[in-house]
Formats: sequence, C-alpha cells, structure tokens
Amino acid sequence: MNPDLNRLQPYPFEKLRRLKAGLQAPTDKPPIALSIGEPKHAPPHFVVEEMISHLHGLENYPLTKGGPALREAIAAWLQRRFGARVDAETQVLPVNGTREALFAFAQAVVDRSTAPLVVMPNPFYQIYEGAALLAGAEPWFLNTLADTDFVPDIEAVPADVWRRCQLVYLCSPGNPTGAVADADTLRRLIELADAHDFVIAADECYSEIYFDEAEPPVGLLQVAADMGRDDFRRCVVFHSLSKRSNLPGLRSGFVAGDAEVLARFLLYRTYHGCAMPPPTQAASTKAWGDEAHVRANRDLYREKFDAVLDILQPVLKVERPQAGFYLWPETPVSDEQFARDLFARQNVNVVPGSYLSREAHGANPGRNRVRMALVAPLQECIEAAKRIRRYVESLN
Repeated sequence: MNPDLNRLQPYPFEKLRRLKAGLQAPTDKPPIALSIGEPKHAPPHFVVEEMISHLHGLENYPLTKGGPALREAIAAWLQRRFGARVDAETQVLPVNGTREALFAFAQAVVDRSTAPLVVMPNPFYQIYEGAALLAGAEPWFLNTLADTDFVPDIEAVPADVWRRCQLVYLCSPGNPTGAVADADTLRRLIELADAHDFVIAADECYSEIYFDEAEPPVGLLQVAADMGRDDFRRCVVFHSLSKRSNLPGLRSGFVAGDAEVLARFLLYRTYHGCAMPPPTQAASTKAWGDEAHVRANRDLYREKFDAVLDILQPVLKVERPQAGFYLWPETPVSDEQFARDLFARQNVNVVPGSYLSREAHGANPGRNRVRMALVAPLQECIEAAKRIRRYVESLN
C-alpha cells in the first residue's frame, strides 16, 4: 500500500463523532446540523429538468475535456463575472466538483523529486493537506488570523519556503473564515509565483455567496487579466455549482486558467478516468448561463445572517463574514467543550475550529473558535441560534 496513506489525518467529522461518543442529546429538541457545509436551499428546477431531458445521452462515452457547449458557457460566465477572457478550448476544463479536482491537481503539478512544499491557509479545507501528502510534498501552513482579517499574510512567508514551493492553495472567500483576499494580495501572490515558479490553485467555490451586490469578491483570473496576463500564467481557479446553485449532488465544477498547466492536468485526468456524464454537462451548461437563481440564493443567505447575528452577537464574539455561509465565532470555553456541550444540551452540531486547523508556528489558529454553517432553512437557523444563545448564557 502507498505509505503516504498513513500520513493522512482523520477528517474533522470523524473527530467530531469521537468527541460526541457516549453523549446523549436531549430527545425533546430536534437535531440541527450547522457542522457540514452542504447547501440545503432548493436547487433550480430548470437545471434539474434539463438533466432529466438529457438522460438519453448516457449511451455515449463523454470526453474528459467536456463538450464545447459546456466549456463555452463556462468561458462566457468567467467573462461576465470576472472580466476574464479565457479560451474555451484550451483554458477551461470541466470537473466533477472542486473536491476531486483540488485533490487531483496536486498529483499532476507536484514534482516529488525535489523535496517540494505546498503552501496552504490554516485553517483550511483538509483536501489540500491530503493532496499535498499523497503527491509526495510537505504541507506548509500559513496561519490566517484575526490581526490580518483572516487573509493569508503572504509577506510573512520566509524566502526559503517560497524557493521550495511548487503549489499554493488559496481559498477566497475562505473556509471557514469567510475572508476575501483583495486585488493587491492576489497581485502580490502572482508576482511571487513568477519569481519562484510555483502554481497558484485558487479555490473560489464560495465566490457567489456575498452580501453586497455592488462588491462581489475579486477573483484570481480577474486580477491576472487586469495585469495584462491573458495567458493567466501560473494561475488556475476552481469553481463549483454546489454552493452557487445549490447543486452539491450534481458534482459539477470547472478548472480554468493557464493553458499549459491545464494541458498537463487534462493528460492526468484522461488516465484518471473522470469525465463528466453528458446529462450533467447539459444541466451545468444551463446553470452557468443563469444568474437570477444565484441572486435569489444570496437573498436567502442575507436573511439568515441578519436573523442569526441579531440573536448571537449580544452573547458571542462573532462577525458577519465578507462572503460564504459560515460563521467563525470565538468561544467562551474551549472549542471542543463548546461543541460537545452544545450537542449534549441543545442537540446542535458545530465543528471545533481546532479540527479544521493544524498546530503551526506556535499556534493553532482554529483554537477557541467553532465553525457554524448557515445552510439549513431560515427557521431552523433561527432556532439553532436561540439554542446556542441559551447555552452560552448558561455558562455565566
């Protein structure tokens, strides 16, 4: 067996199950899960119907690079949303959700013969770490802390780390912090990539959930285009329909950017055998072409954040994120105790922040925080907030 499999750490939800082992939640309170970032809003009906109407396409093997209609729809969306003109033939690659693509990308990019490092934010989406380890690289954790508004402080990375770095995972808007890297940060990261010859993998799957319609989160390709880099050299972005369109079960997303990098990634994926089924491509094409359902989705999240923050802010140190659907509050007790007791007393599940982070540079940036995913319906989120408030007030 691959010995690197032994280096993988338990997934946060496995740790959470262990934390709750032997506990009995109150039976008079229905369970509420704020732990898993799985969208619960209704998927757009017209997308579902489009998939059903194309089930006849199952008699054909799909191309790994996807059909022209889907790639052109993605390219058109990138231009509308970010002002980035990409070539649908060479700079766009459909994938079966960003999770599998983010993992596979490291396997294609990393040269394991050179003691490589993969830089990633901390806390982070655990796929980044697993991808680095199984690609034969060492993760290097860049703590995202309150004093930098949870945006990675790339100037704090030592020069010797950049020299060994082959890949940077960036998550903006961030999971779990909701922080958005601004254009200056992205521009500086591109400059560092040029200087040290590493690839930037920008996970932007939360980019379409934000609160100010006049200020959508900036994207990596947008900044590259503004710099006059039409080849998007060393820049690759990952987007998904899971959060944007409430279609997590569709497993549909895309990778776009540097044509040379994507050509090598396509070669890897051809052997990997992960082409998107034709009905999924048809549904995805429809979804990327419509914004009305995405705006309606943001309205639902705004309503939930307004209601929940009104309840929680009097008792918890918690702020509205810049984007995404997570809250990242400080806890008055340890994050593990908070999550364990909240379940035992109120039947509400949240994730301890330390489970989403690693001890790095003398700190675990998730310690004494928890992640709350406001994905449930409005009334369920309000009920969860009321229970959390009751629990916090009981501590006093």
